[in-house]
Amino acid sequence: MSEDKTTEADIEIQGGEDAGESPFARLEAELEKLRNEVLYAQAETQNVRRRLEKEKTDASAYAATNFARDILSVADNLSRALAAMPADLREDERLKALLTGIEMTGKELDSVFQRNGIKKIEAVGQKLDPNRHQAMIELPHDTAEPGTVIQEMQAGYMIKDRLLRPALVGVAKTPPAKED
Repeated sequence: MSEDKTTEADIEIQGGEDAGESPFARLEAELEKLRNEVLYAQAETQNVRRRLEKEKTDASAYAATNFARDILSVADNLSRALAAMPADLREDERLKALLTGIEMTGKELDSVFQRNGIKKIEAVGQKLDPNRHQAMIELPHDTAEPGTVIQEMQAGYMIKDRLLRPALVGVAKTPPAKED
């Protein structure tokens, strides 16, 4: 009863697996392969970690987006109410407190928007930017360059660096030639 204890050297001599390649070279190749796999796994883990961190940051930065969109209509209505107040009623002592309250509410709303990174988009006088403005009408204009915003129908807003709502605008176009 002899035990069969064959060594790798015996296999090499017998013409076994990889004749000509030393066991040391095979182990080094295997080690290098495993090192590369570990490096790839570490890189993938780091990429996943970065992606999750960015998603977390974005989620906290833009969490109020839907609420902000909804509250913009409140801000619009408040602005319309102030704009609709005739000058003679503004001077009426009985309405001054109401008017002051509406103005203070508007200022507080603007302050809340600022604290949360919500900014009004400047539109009038700017070149039409399809990433910020939505052209609703083209109007002939003698002095404004074609493609310039000359009227704002509804204010647009950004939240941090993202568009919350585009400004609805009227854009200048070249006036038609006059026939004499």
